[in-house]
Amino acid sequence: MNVQCWASQYPEKINCTWDIWPDTHLRTTFISTYRLGLAAPDPLNECVQFDINPYSCQIRDYKMFADLPYLVNVTAVNPLGSLTVLHHFFVENIIRPDPPVNISLYPVHPGSNVLLLQWSPPPSWPQLDYFPLSYLIRYKRTGAKQYRTVGPYERTSFLIMGNRPGSTVHAQVAARDFTGMGLHSDWSTVVIAKL
Repeated sequence: MNVQCWASQYPEKINCTWDIWPDTHLRTTFISTYRLGLAAPDPLNECVQFDINPYSCQIRDYKMFADLPYLVNVTAVNPLGSLTVLHHFFVENIIRPDPPVNISLYPVHPGSNVLLLQWSPPPSWPQLDYFPLSYLIRYKRTGAKQYRTVGPYERTSFLIMGNRPGSTVHAQVAARDFTGMGLHSDWSTVVIAKL
């Protein structure tokens, strides 16, 4: 069993997911708990599971910038027995927003070779005023083998200049906590503009 945790809704929630391999095809129940510290006297707390996805749980009550790691304990129980996996993490190391949404790419005005890339922050990211995001942009033009990555920027638009008439540009955006903690999100969906 493999357990992973991500704070895609920092600082409100941490989501943990797991998978079982090989799949036994037996009815399996899961017990999921967490606590601060690997051997600390802190009590165990329930990592809340939802019926929507039985292979996940959510942590809502945690301390930011804790000196000790959190420990998640997931136990799978079925007629064959039980299996327990422990996973530890520091909250600020697992911050990972969802990708930006509402991505658009179009000329700044008809006939222009300058493209305006715009996006919105992921709706799952709470408290943008207190915990802003920065963004990485990657784009490539017709014939390019690799994307060019720029940023991070704290705005939600970017001008792509130097495009040739008739060229096609592909672009994507990724989000990250503005302090640089954790990881950047997956890349957004690709948007394409043809000049």
